[in-house]
Amino acid sequence: MIEVENLTKRFPTQLAVSDVSFSVKEGEIVGFLGPNGAGKTTAMRVLTGFLPPTSGTARVAGYDVVTRSEQARASLGYLPESAALYPEMRVREYLAYRARLEGVRGAEVARRVREAIDNCLLEEVADRKVENLSKGFRQRTALAGALVHRPPVLVLDEPTVGLDPMQIIKIRETIRLLGRERAVLLSTHILPEVDAVCDRVLIIDRGSIVAEGTAAELRSRLAGAPVVRASFAGQIEARDTLAGLPGVTSVSETSADGETRVRLECAARADPREEVFRTAVARGWILRELVLESVSLEDVFVRLTRHEEIAPAPAPSEDTVGEAAGEAPEEIPS
Repeated sequence: MIEVENLTKRFPTQLAVSDVSFSVKEGEIVGFLGPNGAGKTTAMRVLTGFLPPTSGTARVAGYDVVTRSEQARASLGYLPESAALYPEMRVREYLAYRARLEGVRGAEVARRVREAIDNCLLEEVADRKVENLSKGFRQRTALAGALVHRPPVLVLDEPTVGLDPMQIIKIRETIRLLGRERAVLLSTHILPEVDAVCDRVLIIDRGSIVAEGTAAELRSRLAGAPVVRASFAGQIEARDTLAGLPGVTSVSETSADGETRVRLECAARADPREEVFRTAVARGWILRELVLESVSLEDVFVRLTRHEEIAPAPAPSEDTVGEAAGEAPEEIPS
């Protein structure tokens, strides 16, 4: 559904995207992550036809976004971070307008509008003016506008930014539902959203893809670089002392409510807990907690965008090779 091969976008003073390749299949939701200035937005603008690539190719539903741009755009639903809505229109009117813009005609307009309202759970506000909607309903209306022409591909840029927790839950549920029959590329800065919604993750930094895989796969690649969390009674100065322990690469420290909490990032396969315990005993610190943290997607993201090494992706197994050769892969529970 989405195929990007060796995509490069160069501006006069900047190489924004460098030789990027990835794909998104039908029925798959892929998270697209990257710090500000990483090239994420540029790549999405090329994919959605707003910018031409310098070199390489991007295809949507099999259509090249340059040589067959009209067909590619017709196959794509795009939700930008700040979607333009018409406040004076009612939701139903706005969706009908969007459908006609996308070439839907006659009685089919009403059918598509009905379908978009159902998919995005807009029934209770379908006859309200957009200007009277909550931010959550406005975002759902914008999403409905992106899919009213039944595109097989959705590109969503920060779809939950600025929403309250309940609104976020509703939008995520909608995206999961839509992703069952579409290829969805989801750009977000909210890392728990990736765990909640996405089947796979792409991380881009400095214009290049630096990691790709499921969230579990990326966490497992960082599992050799542990994080230890400790807390001590009272306010103590522990940071400099613990930073000098073998295997500790960085220490952060906070004090609140009569307690000092530290977080130790460690070198691969290091476990300084015993040394932390000994240091606490030697200095008379009252140790309340000493925990080896599980690796989060945030840890992976931070280390990669700091340009710290993580373990390479595992070599293809016999099952993977068989799948590439055309054998049916064994299903893995999600």
